[in-house]
Amino acid sequence: MAGGRRHLDLVKSLGKPELEWEVPFAASIPKLVARRGERVAVLASGDPFWFGAGAALARAVAAEEMVVVPAPSTFALAAARLRWRLEETATLGLHARPMETLRPHLAPGARLIVLLRDGAAPALLAAYLADLGFGPSRLTVLEAVGGPRERTRTTTASGFDVTEINAPVAVAIEAEAAAGATIMPAVAGLPDELFESDGQLTKREVRALTLSSLAPRPGELLWDVGAGAGSIGIEWLLAHPATHAIGIEASAGRLARAQRNALALGVPRFDLKLGTAPAALAGLPAPDAVFIGGGAGEAGVIEAAWAALKPGGRLVVNAVTLETEAIVLAWQGKVGGSLIRIAIERAGPVGGLTAWRPALPVVQWIARK
Repeated sequence: MAGGRRHLDLVKSLGKPELEWEVPFAASIPKLVARRGERVAVLASGDPFWFGAGAALARAVAAEEMVVVPAPSTFALAAARLRWRLEETATLGLHARPMETLRPHLAPGARLIVLLRDGAAPALLAAYLADLGFGPSRLTVLEAVGGPRERTRTTTASGFDVTEINAPVAVAIEAEAAAGATIMPAVAGLPDELFESDGQLTKREVRALTLSSLAPRPGELLWDVGAGAGSIGIEWLLAHPATHAIGIEASAGRLARAQRNALALGVPRFDLKLGTAPAALAGLPAPDAVFIGGGAGEAGVIEAAWAALKPGGRLVVNAVTLETEAIVLAWQGKVGGSLIRIAIERAGPVGGLTAWRPALPVVQWIARK
């Protein structure tokens, strides 16, 4: 028998040899595979392929060696208790992921069901929601759903008062924002103030156009070369949960800042690496799209990005200086693609009046390999 301690305890009377899951769970897989040829029963709650052990096991054990018997997932059971339409509810497993993963899903009226690691986690979840301005949100704590110890209690994030919570635990969230809470829009071009920055930031309007040119698709990988505050890679990842991104940044301070931005905005999966292109690009998995926002004028950077790009992939370069613009024009003449010039002006005070203040124009080159 293989499984978590609480599952193994349920079948202890059978007297079978036990393999208890380790932390992290992946450490247990080699020990399970070492039993190949034996009959091993793996115990898991609900549907093992819905935020469960099944997917991890399937990567190591051939399909013909497995028989899977699913049961209703915690999400299905929780939705049944609450009478919620599951297709309209965000479902997340936060056992090993940070609370910030919730951020893109939070909006007034949103419903979420999240699985948590232990009985202490709901209070941490409530505190996180309250800090974001979602203190009025209604939280339903569901303990051991579907078992003899099942219990359901309701409170709010700001007034969280549920104690002695027994795992396994799920929390259903009915999101409600307090006045002044910041709501993340579901379109490209997040407000600049959401990003911590030292000024090395692709501004909102240019960022929205850049994301449109990069055209993220589910499952695709982006290289964000010269990541700066990480805004392009972060919004690429926000476009779809199955996207991937690698960011390259030469400054350790900016890299740390980009990592904080990625976590705060709910995409901790952003793979940020310290290094200088083109050397830092060697050995990376081939990208479906490349954005070069900094360093395009350095020798070999565009060459390395173009060579690594998959057939059909997109390369987008934003040039601000005349020197970089000249390089971009030469490349456009060599491999084609389109050029656009982005000029943004913002109204601002001049004495007691108002006038337009132009930002530095950006020449954007978009090429498909």
